[in-house]
Amino acid sequence: MKHILYYCLFAFLLSCSGGSDKTASDTQKPVIVTTTGMIGDAVKNLVGDRAEVIPLMGPGVDPHLYKATQGDLERLQNADVIVYNGIHLEGKMSEILEKLASKKVVIAMSDGISTNKLRLLDAGSKVYDPHIWFDVALWKDAVAALAKTLAEKQPALEETISKNSIVYLMQLDSLHQDVKKQMAEIPKAQRVLITAHDAFGYFGLAYDTEVKGLQGISTVSDFGLNDVTQLVNLIVERKIKSVFVETSVSDQSIKAVLDGCRQKGHNIAIGGTLFSDAMGAAGTPEVTYEGMVRKNVATIVAALK
Repeated sequence: MKHILYYCLFAFLLSCSGGSDKTASDTQKPVIVTTTGMIGDAVKNLVGDRAEVIPLMGPGVDPHLYKATQGDLERLQNADVIVYNGIHLEGKMSEILEKLASKKVVIAMSDGISTNKLRLLDAGSKVYDPHIWFDVALWKDAVAALAKTLAEKQPALEETISKNSIVYLMQLDSLHQDVKKQMAEIPKAQRVLITAHDAFGYFGLAYDTEVKGLQGISTVSDFGLNDVTQLVNLIVERKIKSVFVETSVSDQSIKAVLDGCRQKGHNIAIGGTLFSDAMGAAGTPEVTYEGMVRKNVATIVAALK
């Protein structure tokens, strides 16, 4: 019944032209609504203060499980542009975003990346990993494509986006090189990143790091005793000294792994907390994409080096 009411409410909002949120007509600025904070930060770097940018998902929010609120639906309805990740990252919002695409400008960041650069998880059903922001070079491709599309859809912002994109894409280039350099400081045998869910696959491919996640790419996936046992055996055999928890995922699964390792006589520590599907709180360096990436890398290097 809740599911039915939820979509009835959305259908009603979609049919309405009004709303309580500000729109381009009363602010003289286009309103751009994004799903994740990472996307919101990318858009802000492109448009500066020439548009109102509203990310729906804040710190610690898991986009795999996120369900739009009534306020979110109103913001989406009133937006001039909506930008989301795609590849089913926003699992519970996918249907809403697809419906909105028939009425307004809706852009998927993943559409800006060639499929041959995406991490293929299931060749038969063509399932791809949605965590594209963990390879900074890949994220740069997505941002460059976003800049082009935004400029086309919002001609008044074209000059601003053109200037800002040059600067921001150079920053991403520099960030990518810094991450490569810092990760290379970890001896190859120790460069094993173990987390609660498989969010860091692109990071591993880009920065020559072995990555193991207890759950699948989505936190909707369950983990079983066999999954825990296999990971515990790997950690004990390889003498891995640290595992990591995530800000947007419960630490229950990692605690099960820690307990299993200790029962086998292997003392392992939590190497720190990583930002995976959400960025940091306002007022911290991790509230930006660059700050989040740098904090993650510093945490990983300190624990594994």
